[in-house]
Amino acid sequence: MSNIYKALQERILVLDGAMGTMLQAYKFTEEDFRGERFKDYPTPLQGNNDLLSLTQPEAIKTIHGKYFEAGADIIETNTFSGTTIAMADYQMEDLVYELNYQSAKIAKEVAEEFTAKEPHKPRFVAGSIGPTNRTASMSPDVNDPGYRAVTFDELRIAYKQQVEALLDGGADILLVETVFDTLNAKAALFAIEQVKEERKIAIPVMLSGTITDASGRTLSGQTAEAFLISVSHIPLLSIGFNCALGANLLQPHLEAIASKTDFAISAHPNAGLPNAFGEYDETPEEMGEQIEEYLKKNLINIIGGCCGTSPEHIRVIANIAAKYKPRKVLELVD
Repeated sequence: MSNIYKALQERILVLDGAMGTMLQAYKFTEEDFRGERFKDYPTPLQGNNDLLSLTQPEAIKTIHGKYFEAGADIIETNTFSGTTIAMADYQMEDLVYELNYQSAKIAKEVAEEFTAKEPHKPRFVAGSIGPTNRTASMSPDVNDPGYRAVTFDELRIAYKQQVEALLDGGADILLVETVFDTLNAKAALFAIEQVKEERKIAIPVMLSGTITDASGRTLSGQTAEAFLISVSHIPLLSIGFNCALGANLLQPHLEAIASKTDFAISAHPNAGLPNAFGEYDETPEEMGEQIEEYLKKNLINIIGGCCGTSPEHIRVIANIAAKYKPRKVLELVD
């Protein structure tokens, strides 16, 4: 575990890019998603990317390898929707442990291969913990503001199951990401602290929120600074933002928190904003130019890419990051 803390002191760490963007290029059909094992499953499965860790593991392995080759220090497991809550859409709640375990195992195998080749640059696996498709602090029903589609305890239980499987599979870090509702994130963080206590282990935790629009707030209404304050009681490895915005639009929000915390700061923005077809047009060079502004201002410790980014984007980002020193972190302790 202490390796990640040591690496953070030495250099800016590079996180991988988008898993979904890479998977889209495979153009997997319903049959590909099902594989042999799920060929008679009663619900449509196309679009359940987490399932591909079971039915198309070689594709997942290849994508992880491409990001490491491009210069990533940390890859994320293919588990963004790996909770019983999100998997209910596919009637696959019973598979949650296996999905997370196998995804972490695949990622860990690739990380160990690269670390063995380059021991001076250890590679790490971050267990990706997405926000689920429900929100604990707002009502989905405009006619019933007091209604909640999920409770804090339901979230906690679901996240705990995911966390245990990710750790069993070999995750080095837990990444609670794309946080649009801080109450959901608090349930995930609470579950992580429970698991740490029960197992008597220390595990680095990254937390990454998402600013949803030009108002500069998360979906549940918090500014960047408010988000930071509301989670600062948890011993985090890093805090930051991902998704929703391109690199240039994310910069003010990173500036808002960078001077106010001793945690490491992370960012993995989108490759710009989506076009009319929902695609991302920003080239690796364009994105790299914007990210270099973060580095000139000494804002971050961990940098990567979200929607629309590819190994080419990460290669450019890694080359730029290598020229800069990481933002100083006062109390980075294992």
